Amino acid sequence: MNKASWQGIFPALLTPFNADDTIDFDLFEKNLSAQVEAGISGVIVAGSLGEASTLTTDEKFELVKFAKKTLPAGMPVVLCIAEQSTFVAVNIAKQAEAIGADGLMVLPPMRYKADDHETVVYFSTIAQNTSLPLMIYNNPVDYKIEVTLDMFEQLSAYPNIQAIKESTRDVSNVTRIFNRFGDRFKVFCGVDTLIMEEVMLGADGVVGGLVDAFPKETVAIFNLVKAGQYKEALAVYRWYLPLLELDIHPKLVQNIKLAAKLAGIGSEYVRAPRLVLDGAEREKVLAIINKAIETQAELPEYLNLVADPTLA
Repeated sequence: MNKASWQGIFPALLTPFNADDTIDFDLFEKNLSAQVEAGISGVIVAGSLGEASTLTTDEKFELVKFAKKTLPAGMPVVLCIAEQSTFVAVNIAKQAEAIGADGLMVLPPMRYKADDHETVVYFSTIAQNTSLPLMIYNNPVDYKIEVTLDMFEQLSAYPNIQAIKESTRDVSNVTRIFNRFGDRFKVFCGVDTLIMEEVMLGADGVVGGLVDAFPKETVAIFNLVKAGQYKEALAVYRWYLPLLELDIHPKLVQNIKLAAKLAGIGSEYVRAPRLVLDGAEREKVLAIINKAIETQAELPEYLNLVADPTLA
């Protein structure tokens, strides 16, 4: 995986479970096939949406290995690292490289609110211990640590730190990154509700959530915007927004798993302490998903669009 590989739609994949709490690899394969058919560019396994906090390390590696053997040759498989200690994070990075992962998406230290210097040292230590390319996940809303532009300036010294998952929810931060660093980092939108705006501002890709249930619509928005077909992209985005808002919620995993189930490419099972939605809460989410499915329109042609280079 080289720097140019960081582009397009990278689903933050769900981890489907069986009723007995084991990973449902048949359903995982079905979802992977739907993603590939839609035109995604790579995948991220064992992230927050993949219920990383309840997966064992061995399960994470099994997901990587299964994705590698299932996806087309050359399609990047990126493993998420979300750990409490630098020691464990480094070991996972080394093992991920050994089993064939193509890249790593790295969250800041979990639980402990590291200061700026500690956070930079954490990321840089991981970078120094692997040759895999890294995406830094910048999400101060959920993880309480912001990776500032000055911190990225320090991290730019490491060639394998190549991409940023921009989840500050401040769309202008995309422009700040490009103004400060030019093309040094590839920038991915990391918030589903902002995908159209941030791609219009030049984001190179999207790490998406609802793409797990509706891959074609997510890819369509990206390709249409990159081709300058904003009117067509906006029509898809307006239909999609109520679904995308299911991603910015504490129960995003349950929400998106329910959507994937109704779309026929997922299951509703989650791993405890999460529980499946029930009662009025479930009915509310079901109403949003069912309305979207009922009003789903035929997509404009988007699979073979060529991006306008003046819009990059």
